[in-house]
Amino acid sequence: MDKNVIKYFFLGIGGIGMSSLAKYLFDKGYKVMGYDKTPSDNTSNLVLSGIPILFDDEVDLIPSDYNKETTQVIYTPAIPKDHAQYNYFIDKGYSIKKRAELLGEITKDSIVFAIAGTHGKTTTASFLSHLFKYANLDYTAFIGGILNSDNSNLINRGNKYTIVEADEYDRSFLQLFPDFGCITSIDPDHLDIYGDYSEMEKAFTDFSKKISQKLVLASELEIEGFSYAVEKKADYYGSNIRVDEGGYYFDFNTPDRKFKDVYLNLIGKHNLSNAIGAASLMHVAGLDVGKALPSLANFQGVTRRMDIFKYNGKTIIDDYAHHPKEIKAVFNTTQSFFKEKSNKVIFQPHLFSRTRDFIEEFAEILSRFDQVALMDIYPAREDPIPGVNSDALLDLVNNPNKQIISRNNFNSAVEDPKADLVVILGAGDIGTCVENLKKNIHNET
Repeated sequence: MDKNVIKYFFLGIGGIGMSSLAKYLFDKGYKVMGYDKTPSDNTSNLVLSGIPILFDDEVDLIPSDYNKETTQVIYTPAIPKDHAQYNYFIDKGYSIKKRAELLGEITKDSIVFAIAGTHGKTTTASFLSHLFKYANLDYTAFIGGILNSDNSNLINRGNKYTIVEADEYDRSFLQLFPDFGCITSIDPDHLDIYGDYSEMEKAFTDFSKKISQKLVLASELEIEGFSYAVEKKADYYGSNIRVDEGGYYFDFNTPDRKFKDVYLNLIGKHNLSNAIGAASLMHVAGLDVGKALPSLANFQGVTRRMDIFKYNGKTIIDDYAHHPKEIKAVFNTTQSFFKEKSNKVIFQPHLFSRTRDFIEEFAEILSRFDQVALMDIYPAREDPIPGVNSDALLDLVNNPNKQIISRNNFNSAVEDPKADLVVILGAGDIGTCVENLKKNIHNET
């Protein structure tokens, strides 16, 4: 890292990946501030810790001491190219880097464990962090979600090891220098960047070649490494799986021994796979996974990852799922654990391009729920695409019990008396609707 840099300005500081980096640098003694479009729990927590945040895109608000000689600007792809502050920093010759570049710089002097994959990165990284904690390891973890146990997306317990999520968007994960890696899945996504699936596969192969020591990966993937699986033979696999009310008992099989009757305190076969991936990665690195495995019984989960709570007598499942395969995994979990309950899905599609590319797949899996409610597409970094909207998706949903809802009637959609189980899905600002819902629960108790 540049020794002249003593200040960091984050454009999009409220993002889950950006906020953990901002906190990390602030804790290291750097002067940190940033901009974000909207207030959120993330931005509130940053402000409470002492990090100033601007919510207006005005150049005059940038403090004069944030000069180009001593300031590093970090930006997220969600920042539009016509953003006034972004263009000011470019025009004035500031050093500007993407989040992944900074993450690569921060972590290159530690032993890096990088979690990649179209789905499951955050949960797998969270499991690995949890296992490291109970093995008493010296580590830092940058998590793409808020760990309920710590109420944070940054776990800072030392510098020997670092756990990071390796984001495939824009080939960002190629900026990292991993020692050990895990690939949970490779499914078509971000086709606005890759063009087609073969280019995406190539990027993951390139990522695998950057790993200096060992890689574990889901057994169906055709990349060289140690395989892991659920209920089928692989280098590492789960067997003797028994469903419990709030999770699973299973045996964890490694190349040299079996750990019997491990308990995972989280539902969903996809989450069981993620836990096995994390444990496999720890074992292949030569760390004491046996010491840590019992801690899976007290794993408290990650916000918006199969997050289950009660609201007015209903069971609510809140999940970040925003790809058809992720929605299918959530649906299958509802059928395993809540089949007797009448269900309703509230889904906010994320990105116009993803909705366009997978509109039939979205419609097919959404049609399986008893009721379907769609919010408008969350655009993030994108401009609208003609003809691509939630109405077009709803038209393809083969279910008479379907509707479009707005943010204003989100709560009434949740309170629908015909639904005992409400499943809330999406990677956009639907999360703030859930935050407000939980605040209502807190205020009523």
